[in-house]
This record gives sequence, structure tokens and C-alpha cells, in this order.
Amino acid sequence: MNRTLYETNRKAFLEALGKDAAIVFSAEHHLRNGDAEYLYRQNSDFLYLSGWKDPDAVLLFRPQSEQPFVMFVQPKDRSKEIWTGRRPGPVGAVEDFGASAAYPISELRKRLPSLLQGFPRLHHCFAQNAENDKILMKALASARKLAKGNGMSYPEVFLDLSHTLHRLRLYKRPEEIEIMRKAAAITNEAHRAAMTITKPGVHEYELESIISHTFRKNGAVGTGYTSIVGGGENAVILHYIENDAVLEDDTLVCVDAGCEYQWYTADVTRTWPVNGTFNSAQKRLYEAVLKSQYAAIDAARVGNQFLDVHHAAIESLVESLIELGFLEGEVQEHVAEQSYRKWYMHGTSHWLGMDVHDVGPYAAMGESIALEPGMVLTIEPGLYVAGDDEDAPEEFRGMGIRIEDDILISADGPVNLTEAVPKTVADIEAHMGAAQ
Repeated sequence: MNRTLYETNRKAFLEALGKDAAIVFSAEHHLRNGDAEYLYRQNSDFLYLSGWKDPDAVLLFRPQSEQPFVMFVQPKDRSKEIWTGRRPGPVGAVEDFGASAAYPISELRKRLPSLLQGFPRLHHCFAQNAENDKILMKALASARKLAKGNGMSYPEVFLDLSHTLHRLRLYKRPEEIEIMRKAAAITNEAHRAAMTITKPGVHEYELESIISHTFRKNGAVGTGYTSIVGGGENAVILHYIENDAVLEDDTLVCVDAGCEYQWYTADVTRTWPVNGTFNSAQKRLYEAVLKSQYAAIDAARVGNQFLDVHHAAIESLVESLIELGFLEGEVQEHVAEQSYRKWYMHGTSHWLGMDVHDVGPYAAMGESIALEPGMVLTIEPGLYVAGDDEDAPEEFRGMGIRIEDDILISADGPVNLTEAVPKTVADIEAHMGAAQ
């Protein structure tokens, strides 16, 4: 656990709160089936502020008080720890996680009303969990009653946590960037491993398996999201996750996979030929997408807006769609009419960090947000041509191509955190050829 990082995050959050209080609840358990649970993954806001990965916990922030950081956590319980693992308990919350004070989660309802007094404004993610909202509303009702006797203020104004915490999370600290570089390095190794075993007759799930294996053997928590391995026409399905088909000769496979390392995720997509060599049509369509991505990455500069990246990708793709015979006419005409959307129907970028689609605003005051140092976003243009698409040139039908990298905005220009993953036609063919 990088305790210094979480302490730094808390300090910045407490400063941003000013004189307001904030409360953050841990993520819920979810059943997979019967009495078997999905692998538990903590709420990213909770992790960002504490590093605490266990369920049934609450963080309370009270700036400028004697106890600015209060935790409610699972108590030590030997009988339950036999079944579900060791618990730090309240003592561990203070000694190892930096809490000013910590109590068993069972005491939340009793202690929360008085702890909220003196804070007229409260930050919380309302309407995400009805039970959490219910607990908080009862605590506020009790705080109101207490105020009649002691005259102290209590929360009467409520703000969404995104106005403070999520804006902080948008800007990555140097320590966070180093973690994301490690996630990128592991993801690079995984994609290379998947390329190495790719050949006609291999199943999509075999690529998925070696990717997951590579993540875990390098210390990653696992996948940052469900891996997509789409061979042939399966790549035209944007979120294809069945991953159970056989890879066929003279087709492409699109792989979207990124590892989660120390709670931060990479997000990388590469498309490569199943037999190791791009045919003429595959190469032409692939290089159209690659050209678009280069244009979009070049637009990811301080001072440009978030949507400038998308617009750069679109203009390049439309130029190529005209050159390849998909469209006729002028580039700007097709951009304005969005006639490209039959083959490119999604956005080019999203924020990246603890969540694969990370938090933070995309617009402010009616305008696309300006790019600033410390932001990390994906850049992932693509072209998707259905096998029965009669509007597309026949030679390109049945191809789905996406190329995605993780880009850090810096004062010196865009920094590609995932540039080591083979991407050019020459580099992909060389890597796959070396494995034969």
C-alpha cells in the first residue's frame, strides 16, 4: 500500500472541502449465484482516499476539526476472519491507514449525527445506494434534533461528491502516473504474448487466457475490465466478450484488454492478422485507422479542448473513407452530416485512471473542457464494417479495426504511456513473425 499517496490525496481533498464535510461509503457485495459472490472490488473514491480494500466501511471527512478523517470499519472477528480473511479493524485503520479515529461499522448510526454537527454542507454521492441514503437521512434527522438543544449547525446543503473529489481524480499525481506506467508495461507484455500464440485454429479464449495469466503473474490485480477478443466479424461488435470462437485464416482479431495494477488500469486495443500478415485490404483499412489515431494523439495538447481530439480523428477517418471508396464528396460535408457514423459510431476518448472510464467532467460552462497537464485519456478510433454491409466496398466487409493507447497530457506534448505495444503494420508482422 502506497500510504504516502493516499495521505496526499486526503490532504488535497480536505483542502478542497474547505469547511464542508464529506462522507464516502464502501462498495457493496454482489452475488454471482447462490451464495457465491463476485470478486470484491472497492469503490474507487474509497480507494483513492484511503487504500482500504475491504467492504462494510465508511469514510467521514471533517476539515479543520480535531478528527478530520474518521473511519467506520469491520471489527476484528476471529470466527469471521477464518472464512473471509484478516481484517485490519479500527486499530489498523488508525495505525496503518492514517485515520484520526476509527470505530466498528456497527456504531455508524449512533455516532454519525454528532460527528456531522458543525458542518452546514455535506458532500455525498446521493442516489447511488438507497440504503446508504437512508442511513444518512436518519443521521441528519438526529443531528437536527441535537441542534435544538446545543445550537450547533448540521448539514442543510448537500453537494455531489463529483464537484470536489472527481475533479481531483482527473489530475494524476506523479506517483499515480508511475503506477499507470507499470500497468501499461504489464499490458504491453500481455498483448505481445497474445500476438505470439495467434494463428488459425486458436480460440479467442486462448488469447484471453494468456492475457489474464500475464496480468496476474506480473502482480496485477487482474483485468481492469472484461477483455474483448473478437476475431473476424466478431470485431464489429464493440463490446464483444463471449470470446469463444475459432480464429480463422486471413481474418483480423481485435483485442481490447488492460490490466489493473494497484487499483489503476491500462486500456489498450490492438488489431492484428490471425495468420501474422496483413493482406492488402486489411492493411489499407488498418492504416486508415492508424493515421486517424496519430492525428488524434497530436491534438492531445495543453490548450486544446477534449473534443478537439475526437474532431481530429473524425476528419482523418472521413478523408480515408473517401479515399477507400466508402464515401464520395467533400470531407467537411460528411463531417457535418455525420455520414461516417455507420462505420465509426463511438467517441474517440475517455478519461482513464482508477476506473477504465474514469471520473471527471468532459465539459464546463457549455464548452468542452480544456486539456491540462496530468490528465490521462484514451485515444481509440476505429472502423467497423459488417459482413453484409452493401454500402461498403466488398473487400473491406467483415472487418473490425480499433487501435487504442493511453495518453498523458503534459506541458511538453502528449505522452503515450502504451507506445511499447506493437502498433504499426511492420512492428506487428515482425513480432508475430519472430514467434513462428
